[in-house]
Amino acid sequence: MEEDSAYNNKVESVVGCHIEDAVTFWAQNINRHNEILKTSCALAKICPQATPVYGNPDFSKIYGGCFSEDKCWYRCKVLKVINDEKCQVLYIDYGNSEILSRSEIVEIPANLQFPSMAKKYKLWGLQISADQDLNQFDQGRKFLDSLIFEKEMKIKHKAIYQDGTIVAQAEYGLLDVGEEMAKKGFVELYKSPTENKSCETKVDSFLYQTRNAKTSAPAWAMRGNSLGSSRIIGNFGDVFLNGRDENNSTNHVPLIKDKMVTCEFKRVSNISLEKIKQDQKLFEENEKLKEEKETFQEENRILSHQCEELESKVQKLTCDLEKEKKAYKETLDYMEHILPTYVGTTVKNLAASFEKLKEARQSHAGDHFGEDLSEAVNVVTEGSLEAPLSLEKLEKVWADYNISQQEIRLCKHVDEVQSLILQRNELQHKLYIAVEEFVVEVDDLPISERLHTLKKLQGSLEVAYGQADEAESSEEVFEKFFEWKNARLEEFSRVRNATDASLQNLVISFSKIIQFFDMASAVLLKSEDVAGNIDEVLKNVEFDISQELDMFLTELDERDKIIILNVYGVVMQKIHQEQDLLNTIYQKYLESCEFKKQIGEWLDMTPNIDDLLLIKKRMKSIKAQLRWKLVEKNNLEESDDYSESELAKIKEEITALRDNIFQEIYKEQEEYEKLNHLVQKWFPELPLLHPEAGILKYMNSGGLLTVSLERDLLDAEPMKELSTKHPVTCSRVQGQNVLLKGYTVDMNTETEVIERAAKYHKVWRELREESCLMRLMFLFLGKSDPVAYLMIPYYAGASLGTLQMTTPLTPKETLKVMKGVAHGLCALHRADIIHGSLHENNIFAMNREQGIVGDFDFTKSESQRALSNSVTLNGLSLTSPELKEGRPPSPASDMYAFGCLLYWLFVGKQELKTNRDGTPQMDGLNMDNKVKSLLSQLLCCNNRMTSEQMLNADCFLSPDMISVPLESELTEYDHGEKRTEDAVVSDERQDNKREPSSNRDSDG
Repeated sequence: MEEDSAYNNKVESVVGCHIEDAVTFWAQNINRHNEILKTSCALAKICPQATPVYGNPDFSKIYGGCFSEDKCWYRCKVLKVINDEKCQVLYIDYGNSEILSRSEIVEIPANLQFPSMAKKYKLWGLQISADQDLNQFDQGRKFLDSLIFEKEMKIKHKAIYQDGTIVAQAEYGLLDVGEEMAKKGFVELYKSPTENKSCETKVDSFLYQTRNAKTSAPAWAMRGNSLGSSRIIGNFGDVFLNGRDENNSTNHVPLIKDKMVTCEFKRVSNISLEKIKQDQKLFEENEKLKEEKETFQEENRILSHQCEELESKVQKLTCDLEKEKKAYKETLDYMEHILPTYVGTTVKNLAASFEKLKEARQSHAGDHFGEDLSEAVNVVTEGSLEAPLSLEKLEKVWADYNISQQEIRLCKHVDEVQSLILQRNELQHKLYIAVEEFVVEVDDLPISERLHTLKKLQGSLEVAYGQADEAESSEEVFEKFFEWKNARLEEFSRVRNATDASLQNLVISFSKIIQFFDMASAVLLKSEDVAGNIDEVLKNVEFDISQELDMFLTELDERDKIIILNVYGVVMQKIHQEQDLLNTIYQKYLESCEFKKQIGEWLDMTPNIDDLLLIKKRMKSIKAQLRWKLVEKNNLEESDDYSESELAKIKEEITALRDNIFQEIYKEQEEYEKLNHLVQKWFPELPLLHPEAGILKYMNSGGLLTVSLERDLLDAEPMKELSTKHPVTCSRVQGQNVLLKGYTVDMNTETEVIERAAKYHKVWRELREESCLMRLMFLFLGKSDPVAYLMIPYYAGASLGTLQMTTPLTPKETLKVMKGVAHGLCALHRADIIHGSLHENNIFAMNREQGIVGDFDFTKSESQRALSNSVTLNGLSLTSPELKEGRPPSPASDMYAFGCLLYWLFVGKQELKTNRDGTPQMDGLNMDNKVKSLLSQLLCCNNRMTSEQMLNADCFLSPDMISVPLESELTEYDHGEKRTEDAVVSDERQDNKREPSSNRDSDG
């Protein structure tokens, strides 16, 4: 190791690049980028003329260069020959190594081989442990790489090895790289017994010399050297401290320093004040001389640097001159070498270009520049359909007709409505005529074909040009496009014609040459005719072919793209406008056809309610017969000597009469539906003209309310065990067990009950069995008592409460049933309906597979239902935390009740543990993780899962959860259809047992 003063404590900024081991790395000075640039440019110029490296290279001397993939030049040194074709090289510019083939390495001049851009550094005071394994060695390299790779560091030089390796202290920001490596244990502090011993010897020798100087030197010498001895002591202290840092040894420092301080203190105490002043003056003069010396040295360094620069410039100019001479010589050699084969090379290159041109023409033979947009412009401009002339008249008459209908709908007096009806009928005739004209005119238009054409055109353009931006429709856009297209086509034609002409001249020239050198040719040509302008012909052919190839390969510039995108945007805008117009015309056409079809029979007449009145009259007669048969049955049962056969016959007749009544009720509902359609579409005056028919009541209840049912006509048996809040009776209608639930109402609550039940019934009618909601069969009002009766199916023994007491559901059955309940809640929440009273007795498991949500108390609002629903399951309250705090119910409160029921079904008879806020605990539960995840998102206080999100829960998406049987597919609990004998017998058995919890409190 050389202790060169030029390297000691020198500081420079470098960028790390290559790591050899945990203490050795390569880096390059950040201020050498200009040198790198100059060297790279010089190498790039020399590269095509350099000679590839072959044979067995000398590893220590051979330098070469190679190009990277991005065409950047790197200088490299051959480190190792792998085989005849591969070498391992070290990039001296950047410090990293790579395996390259010999053909990729070229020799470069000696003046460009040095200096290296990257230097090799070793961390000061550190060494790699001798017992370090390979894994720890690799980890140390990776950790050092993460600290310094491509990072700017500050380097403090400490020493330099003979091979050029610099021992330095590296700092990255506030981090000392050496300390970080030592902390991680990848390296250890450098310890050298030889250096320690040498340091101790120097210290002892110095102390001995100091003592001898004090004892043997005369007094004048002691006084004259007092300042020098002080400086010697200071230098020794510095050297000693440096030695301590490098060798990490501090055992004897306090003793030596204390002795030195004591010695110096004694010497100073014997010196007088004057002597101190003289020494101080001598010291100041000495410092001044040192400054003058440093200034002189700095000037010498500047002059030396300038001389070096001048010498470098002279060398560079000399080198450039040599390069010029060499390049000139190489050019002459190249020309001498290439001239003998010039014609062959030229023809060969021209033939290769010609082959590319032929391929390009063949591949673009089917292309027509801009033809797709040109055809699109023609389609949207020339073949567009316009609105029929009768459309404007039709829309005006239709608007007047709608206004007339609205006036009739708002009219409240029969006397006033007649004039409005006459006015409406007149407009109806006008509208019918306008509709006929419009339909005839539209029938002649190819709307469907035009829509198909536009759709096809839109698809092809979107595939070719992507999504269109908004554009202002302007004819100037089309004009600019066609001008641009014609100019481009003319340019293509000009270039192609020039190429064809040049090729033809080349053919003629070679034909003359062939004829001239053909001994058998009868054509006489002179040498001037053959060798005329063959060079110019070849040059023109090469130029024209190259120009045409460039036209095929050159992409459109920004101006061309803007023109294309503008015309594309306008074309798409016109396509959308015409599509909207045609769709409007087609929709109006369908409405006109429907109007013409349905209103044709009512042009000269007004619908009446005769069919409805006939049904009501027939139903009244059947009711009278039924009442008579009921009286006859009661009298027969009270007599002492009645016949069983006769009583059975009367019961059969009563059952048949009840069935006839319900058949007539269904016919009545069909007639109401017809009238409802006529009222909503064409004749809004019917409810006002026929108030006795009750059309508005039927319409307001969504078809649920019927005025033909009466409580005393049904053979209903009280079911007190099913409800403690409302009277519930059980009956049988057309072979199906049903429940009648009575609600006490007054003039105000009657309307509210009908509205709430109608809203619920509307959801069921839209989805029917897929809604997973209990069907409301009929709603009717008592004639002799203020009670509203609701008829619903009777699901005997199918409630969750009954099943869990008798035969609990399995986990798989539980998920199937609760998925149906989730569908029911989702249907209600979409219709803005909050159940509010969900519990185990109004949720039913049909065939233990399909879950159905039961109805609720329609006399109460959602807040009243939520407050009255104080059901607990094994101590677990179904009331959500927000309801307990007094907040209004929401769909989230239904989801909490759903989560409690699901939790109860899975936990079973286990003890339920709750948290302080009343929510059940999840920890320690033995259940599927997917179910536990769902429960954690339902039984929480905030951010509860919605019903739609719950349907997408993982536990409900398994394959066996997808095919849930619909209620219409069931056999045991169908809704009036013909069932098997086993099912009827099962119903009778269930009816006889009177399950105490079937449909119990299903309304909350």
